[in-house]
Amino acid sequence: MDMTTLVLTRQSLHGVAELVLAGPQYRQSGTIRLRAVPGGFATTKHPDVAVNGDLLLTSGRPLGKLTGVTYAELAAAAGIVAGAPEGLYSEGSGVTADDRVHVDPQAAMVIARALGDGDAALRRLAPGMTPVLWPEHFDIGVTLDEVNYGVSPGDRHIPEPYAYVGPGQPRTGQFWNISFGAARPLTQLPHTEAIYEFFDEGRRRAHGEEP
Repeated sequence: MDMTTLVLTRQSLHGVAELVLAGPQYRQSGTIRLRAVPGGFATTKHPDVAVNGDLLLTSGRPLGKLTGVTYAELAAAAGIVAGAPEGLYSEGSGVTADDRVHVDPQAAMVIARALGDGDAALRRLAPGMTPVLWPEHFDIGVTLDEVNYGVSPGDRHIPEPYAYVGPGQPRTGQFWNISFGAARPLTQLPHTEAIYEFFDEGRRRAHGEEP
């Protein structure tokens, strides 16, 4: 996968998650929480909007492709108004409603698989907890005993999809390889089991246990 294409697709999908899903959901239902679904991601409350690959869906019905239109046009096709949640966080996708969406189908599936594998690994790590796809950083995660676990499709720290473990208090040692804790590209964790094992090792190390 060409990294430029992957990054551009990730930035656009982040914008869709923030402006077309989370913002309208927050204004209608009072929550910004999104979820991973097969092929992409979706709202958790009304309005019922989802992304599957390079398609936008409402109530399970495809509305059309994401690429080549603005975020405002995407939202209008779904009968909603584009816009990020206001007053909740300072960072975000950095896009505006009038920017155009650029989503490569292959890159979109790489990102969807990352989120889906992350969701499955998190549910195994923390049974009974529901992983949340947060629109601020566009990562899926849970917090367990003051430690954050999750999968990001990429960001300014690491441009490709990666798993992370982020303790509330900094830890030292070879395992902790990034400013906020530990991170591994999913090229090193190619399936759900490997992601879970990384999370589990991070959990034990964060609590002073030998892996």
